[in-house]
Amino acid sequence: MTTIEIATPDGPIEALLDIPDGPGPWPGVVVIHDAIGYAADMEAISERIAGAGYLAVSPNLYSRGGRARCITRVFRELLTQRGRALDDILAARDHLLGMPECSGKVGIAGFCMGGQFSLILSPKGFGASAPFYGTPLPRHLDETLEGACPIVASFGGRDPLGAGAPDRLRRVAERKNIPHDIKVYPGAGHSFANKLPAQPLIRIAGFGYNDAATADAWARVFAFFDEHLHALG
Repeated sequence: MTTIEIATPDGPIEALLDIPDGPGPWPGVVVIHDAIGYAADMEAISERIAGAGYLAVSPNLYSRGGRARCITRVFRELLTQRGRALDDILAARDHLLGMPECSGKVGIAGFCMGGQFSLILSPKGFGASAPFYGTPLPRHLDETLEGACPIVASFGGRDPLGAGAPDRLRRVAERKNIPHDIKVYPGAGHSFANKLPAQPLIRIAGFGYNDAATADAWARVFAFFDEHLHALG
């Protein structure tokens, strides 16, 4: 695990980089953090992705300015689907593609807020998208997913933000002939794959880590990425 700088249209930002062991090249994955930002939890996720044989880059979308200001700006850009955060994510994709260790295929994965970005940017030069509870779903979903890459999405059945989201995403994917694997984990809530602080308290609100759901979701994601990111062309 290394902290690096990546070039973006608005100047350099920091990012986490994790490179698999052994000989490459490998496909890459841009990993988008949740609203809390990246810390020990995102480091563990990046290590998991690298352990499965993928270059992992997680850009810090809160690199510029105070944290509160960054959160406000990033959520505004989620709604408008344009702005600095989207440019930063695409710059992370381009950074991976420029690495000699990269095979030339890049996917995207994200959590909560990051899951929404994973859907919004699924038509923007990625080979596969893995949103984890990207709820609420982006606005204008039909238009947003026009030309989208294959999508493997994971939702918690107890997610207070996700009512109807899996079925809606599935309908749009089917209508647009987007290859997809969409699964709901009935006993899991929002953020089920993130080890966030204050777990006993957030479970009451329908949030919280779920080991079984996390293990199954990642198994599905890696099988999906293996199918869509390893073949060149």
